[in-house]
Amino acid sequence: MNANPGVTHSTIHWPTFPDTFREEMRLAAWTLINGELPAVFLRERHPTWRSRQAPKALCQTIRTWCRLAVWLADRGISTLNACTSQVLGEYGRHVRESGAARTTVHSVLSSLTRLWVFDQLSGRPSGISCPPWEMEGVDDYLPSATPGGENATEAIAEQTMGPLLVWAIRTVEEFSDDILAAWAERNRLRELAAANIATPASRSALRAFMDRIDAGQLPIPITRWLGRTTIAGAYIAALTGASLGQVYSATRDHGWRQAALERPGPCPLHVPVTGKLDGVPWREAVDYTEAGFLMRQLGTACFIVIAYLTGMRPGEVAGLRSGCCPAPEPDGAGRTGRHLITSTVYKTARDEDGNHRSEGEIRDVPWVAIAPVVNAIRVLERMVPQGQLLFDHHAHDLRGTRPNTGSLTVHSLGVRVEDFVTWVNQEATARGLAHEVIPPDPHGRIGTERFRRSLAWHIARRPGGLIALAIQYGHLRTSVAAGYAARSRDGIHDLLDIETARATIDTVADLNAALEDGLGISGPAARRAVKAAATAPQYRRRHHSPAGPPDPRQPQPGRLRQSPHAADVRLQTRQGPVSSRPQGHAQPRPVCPRLREHRPHRSARRRPPPPRHRAGPAGRPRPRPAGRATARQRHPAARPRQRPPPHPHHPPGRHRMSPAPDERDRIRAAMDRILQGTAQPLHRRADDRRPGPGSWRSPQRAHPAPPRPQERLLREGQGTRAVA
Repeated sequence: MNANPGVTHSTIHWPTFPDTFREEMRLAAWTLINGELPAVFLRERHPTWRSRQAPKALCQTIRTWCRLAVWLADRGISTLNACTSQVLGEYGRHVRESGAARTTVHSVLSSLTRLWVFDQLSGRPSGISCPPWEMEGVDDYLPSATPGGENATEAIAEQTMGPLLVWAIRTVEEFSDDILAAWAERNRLRELAAANIATPASRSALRAFMDRIDAGQLPIPITRWLGRTTIAGAYIAALTGASLGQVYSATRDHGWRQAALERPGPCPLHVPVTGKLDGVPWREAVDYTEAGFLMRQLGTACFIVIAYLTGMRPGEVAGLRSGCCPAPEPDGAGRTGRHLITSTVYKTARDEDGNHRSEGEIRDVPWVAIAPVVNAIRVLERMVPQGQLLFDHHAHDLRGTRPNTGSLTVHSLGVRVEDFVTWVNQEATARGLAHEVIPPDPHGRIGTERFRRSLAWHIARRPGGLIALAIQYGHLRTSVAAGYAARSRDGIHDLLDIETARATIDTVADLNAALEDGLGISGPAARRAVKAAATAPQYRRRHHSPAGPPDPRQPQPGRLRQSPHAADVRLQTRQGPVSSRPQGHAQPRPVCPRLREHRPHRSARRRPPPPRHRAGPAGRPRPRPAGRATARQRHPAARPRQRPPPHPHHPPGRHRMSPAPDERDRIRAAMDRILQGTAQPLHRRADDRRPGPGSWRSPQRAHPAPPRPQERLLREGQGTRAVA
C-alpha cells in the first residue's frame, strides 16, 4: 500500500492480539482501511485530521489498538463493549504516565478516538464508549509541552558534526575513486572465478600457487564469513584460473583450512591507490574482502553530505534518483547558474481530498546544491544504473536483496551512520590521528533526522538566516524555521563562542581595573559586580604564539562559564552609539522568541518596561561606578523636563525587530579589534565627551570632567556594555 521508497512495509500480526479481542479488532481494522471519517466529524477537528490515514500511520493505529487490547485483557475485560469511558480514561492516564513524549501520547489518544468512530461505522458495532478526552479535553491526558514552540529534535553537537562532516566529504572526494575501482575489480574476480572450468592445466596452476606459499611459509589468503575465518576460495580461483571445486578439494586435502587459522593473510587487489590521508596514501592496497564494506561506508558518507548540506528530510534523500541534479546550462552571457536538485516530498503530499499520498509529489522549489553535494550525487550515480534510485537497495545491500521498497529505509540509513562513525574512529586511531576522532554526541545516537535540525540552526544564525532557511526548507512562515533553529533547551552558555567569551573577560577585567584605580561601584548590583570583578585576574588574557602550545592560564570559555559570578556580568548588544543614548534609560528590547529561550518558565504576555535604573537582560539592576555622578544626577531640578529625542537609527517602540543600518558592521569591527588586541583606549579626549551641537545634553561645567568609570565599560563603536 505504501509507494514511498524510503520506508519499510508494515505488517499486521494478528496473533499478537488477545483471542477475545481478535475478531472485534479485525472488523474495526477492515473498516479503518476501507472506510473514511465522516465530514461532520472532521468539521470539529484540527485541520491536520484526515478522512484516511497514510499506510504507515494506519498500521501504527492498529498496533495501538493491540496494546489497548492487551491492557484490557490483563484487567479481565474481554470485550470492547465493556470498555467504558472510565476504563478509557484510566488507560489514557496510564499512557501519559508511561514517560512517552507529548506527541506520542497525543497520537495514541487519537488512535483510540478513531477506534470509537470506526466501531460506530462498522456493520456490527461492538459498543465501545466515547473516550473521555473527547468531552473533557485532551490536555489533561497529555504530558507537559516543550516551551517556545521549539522543534523537539536535538541538533547534533558542533564538536561531533564538524569531524563527521570532514570525514564524510573526505570519503566522497578522496577515497571514492579507489573504493569504486576496488569494487569493480572485486566483482570482476568473482565473475571470473565462477566462470572457470576445471582442467588439468588449472589444477597444475593451483598446485604451483599452493606449493609456493607452503615453501615460504607465507600467509594464506583468508576471508571472514558469518564470524568464521575461511579460505578466500573465489580470490584464489580467480588468480590461478582453477574452478571453485578444485580450490575446495585442494585446500581440504593439503590441510590449508587449519593452516589458514595459523597464517592468515590478506587478499590485495591490483588497483592503484590515489587517495591520501594526512599526506600519505590511505591504503597500501584495498583488500578483496573489504571492498564491499568500503562501498557501504561510501554510500553512507554520500547520505551524510546530502542530508546535512541541503537540509532534506531523510525520506526525500532516500527518494532521489539518478539525474536529479543536472549540470546547469550557461545563460546568454556565458554564466553558469547553481546546481538544483529535483526531489520528491512525501510528508506534505496530499490529494484533492486532503489525504496523504504515499507516492509523494515533486517539490515545488528545487534544493540548492553546493559543490560537496554535487560530488556526492555524482558518486552515487556511478553506483546505480541510470534513472534508478540513488540509494537503490540492489546496489547498496551487498549481502543480497530483500523483498522491500526500492531504496534503503530511513532506519537502515540511521544504523549505517553509526557504523560510519565507528569505522572513522578506528581509521583515525590506527593512523595516530587522535585529533580527528569523532567524539560521541551528548544527546545519544546521531540518527538521520538531526542533520536537518543542525543545518537549520547554523543557517538561522547568519544575517537574514531565517528567511534563507524558510526558502531552502520550503516553509511558508519564518516562525516554522525559527522552531527548527531554536536551541533553548541547551541554555545560552552552551552557545557562547570564543569571541563572546573573550569580550566578557575584557569587561570583567575593566571592572577590576576600575576598582584598582580607586574608583568605587555603587548601586543595587554593586555587590555582584565587585564579586565578578574580583575573579578577573584568573581570567586575564595572556597571549601566546599560535605555533606554540596553548597557555593553560589563557582564559577558556568553559572556565569562564564555570565561575560562580560569571552569570552576573553579561554582554548586551547596544543598538547605537553610546553618546546618543540618554543616561539612565534602559535599552529598548525587541520582543522576540529568542530572548525568551533562556526563560521558558515565563509566560509570553507583555510586561511594562523596566524602571530606568534597570538595564539587565533579566531585569537586574546594573552597577553604577561612584565617580560617574554628574550635577544633573545630584540635583534633579537640573535635568531637562522633556524626554530626549530618539536616535534617528532607532524607531520608537519596544518591538523593534530589525537592527540599525550599521549595527552589524560596528559589532564585527569591535570583535575584530578585541581579537587582535587593538581595542580603543579606555580614556577618550575631553572634547569627545562634550555634547555636540544639537545634543540634548547641556554642559553643566566649564571644564571637562575627569574620565568616568562608565567610559571604561561602555566603549563607543564596540557595541557592547556590561550589565549585571
